[in-house]
Amino acid sequence: MFADHFAIALPRIEARSKHNQGKAETVLGCSVCLGGRLDGMSPEELSQLMYDTAKALVPADVELPPVEKFSVMRPKDRAHGDWASNAAMQLAKKAGMKPRDLAEQFVEKLQDVPGIASVEVAGPGFINITLDSASAAAVVDQVLAQGSAFGKNTHLGGKTLNLEFVSANPTGPIHIGGTRWAAVGDSMARVLEANGAKVIREYYFNDHGEQINRFAKSLVAAAHEETTPVDGYKGAYIDEIARRVIAEANADGVDILNLPRVDGGTDEHGEPLGEGDSEQREEFRKRAVPMMFDEIQQSMKNFRVNFDVWFHENSLYEDGEVDKAIADLRARGDIFEKDGATWFASTKHGDDKDRVIIKSDGNYAYFAADVAYYRNKRHREEGSADVAIYMLGADHHGYIGRMMAMCAAYGDEPGQHMQILIGQLVNVMKDGKPVRMSKRAGNIVTIDDLVDAIGVDASRYSLARTDYNSPVDIDLDLLASHSNENPVYYVQYAHARSCNVDRNAAEAGITTDGADLALLDTEADGEVIAALAQWPGVLAEAGDKRAPHRVAHYLEDLAAAYHKWYNVERVVPMGLTDPEQHLDTQAAEALRIAKNPEPARAAARLKLNDAVQQVIVNGLDLLGVSAPDKM
Repeated sequence: MFADHFAIALPRIEARSKHNQGKAETVLGCSVCLGGRLDGMSPEELSQLMYDTAKALVPADVELPPVEKFSVMRPKDRAHGDWASNAAMQLAKKAGMKPRDLAEQFVEKLQDVPGIASVEVAGPGFINITLDSASAAAVVDQVLAQGSAFGKNTHLGGKTLNLEFVSANPTGPIHIGGTRWAAVGDSMARVLEANGAKVIREYYFNDHGEQINRFAKSLVAAAHEETTPVDGYKGAYIDEIARRVIAEANADGVDILNLPRVDGGTDEHGEPLGEGDSEQREEFRKRAVPMMFDEIQQSMKNFRVNFDVWFHENSLYEDGEVDKAIADLRARGDIFEKDGATWFASTKHGDDKDRVIIKSDGNYAYFAADVAYYRNKRHREEGSADVAIYMLGADHHGYIGRMMAMCAAYGDEPGQHMQILIGQLVNVMKDGKPVRMSKRAGNIVTIDDLVDAIGVDASRYSLARTDYNSPVDIDLDLLASHSNENPVYYVQYAHARSCNVDRNAAEAGITTDGADLALLDTEADGEVIAALAQWPGVLAEAGDKRAPHRVAHYLEDLAAAYHKWYNVERVVPMGLTDPEQHLDTQAAEALRIAKNPEPARAAARLKLNDAVQQVIVNGLDLLGVSAPDKM
């Protein structure tokens, strides 16, 4: 079920009105007052209400925490109300009072607020609040009125976030670790945009350096049916790419297999090739790397991930960006020469050791490109990043210190201007055992393998629903099943059920006309309503904490509340056969309300059903997952 302690993480709502009818004059900043009654009571609005009440109760010289610290919680025991606050316990010491005594003062101020049915003190000073059904259910109309915008906000607005993710080397298909970053990264981008941020999705092609040379050497060996080099790449895809390169070269009139394989020659720009290179290897490289680019781009598109920028590492060298970045750091006093090499003085900025940027043989160290790339992100003519977010694999944990030092050297603040997220490993399981199912790429699982096995929806959802800081097991058998244990099926089935309710209601002539939301007063109604009310807070927190998995967890909780509601309440009435014969009067009436509702209640339930449907669509869209209307 829902987290029992759910802290609101939204900026303070601006005060727009004032209760001045004698009932709640001290609640000064409530933004939900319209004509003397509350237009709903969301967790955010209750937090604001608690803040404003506290401001009226405590002495003026007592500094209050920000409004987002006035958390409201969903009690475990619903007999304790709809929502609970520990505001009195937070403030009692500062106010010089006992928590229960301060809580009693909160109760006195809150008990006559329109929309609150009752309020009481519990335990050491908890304030338990019960809303009237109409006020609680007002969120239903809010959802239906706002549609796809419900829950979205602008509190991250005004900033451009550069989100770099996947960034696999163009030397083979995207493996399962990169696939996880594709699912998490794209979902994170959608969540950040839903919180008002401008997000630039960026893919960094590592197309410069030794890994490209090893790729080319592997292709040449495959083309000549020779043993793969010790440091080379294996897999059927190498043979496939080699054949494609040969066919393309032949079509262009180039006899690629008879080009010189000895050292020497020139590259495609007429520049002399370096030691260990050859004309034949260079020809394979310049043709094969774009082929892998195209394949990676197509895999991303098929996975519903669209990047705004495809950035090539090689461009940093071709455009002189690396030299400019080193010159910039040198002017800041952070470059020095030692042992014939050029060093970045990263220990000045918190790193555990200084880093080589240009090796003693004159070649650039890999870190040189990192330095230039960050500088490029922050100072582009178009789309410069206020925040550069790097999503890196588990094997990159050791890079954090030098990257943050480089950020600080440029005068930026580590953790703000640069944020680094480290993802953990993915294990693919079948029949309870790890699997390696790729015929094409060798002993790994690729993005296309996973999609072929369970589809895009299950792949994206299963990879995004777990905190990227934790390892994740992907159970192919479970994710291919149509069972409640399959989380993506469970959520999608809730949406399909809601669509079926709409179809049945239409056949029965039931519409939302005449709906009385005050009649959504059963326990099951209340659980679904409370779930809907928590969506804006969940979305805000998911953005602030860079945690798209919170969206998936919320959807599963909402689906659970909805499935339970579906099983006990009816929109389309069903016939009852003399229930009074075996039930007492109160139980019989409850059964009639549940199974044979009057028109106004049926219409209200239809609205509630449609509100759930909308929020599920909103949430699944943020995860890049479809919401089928039939299953």
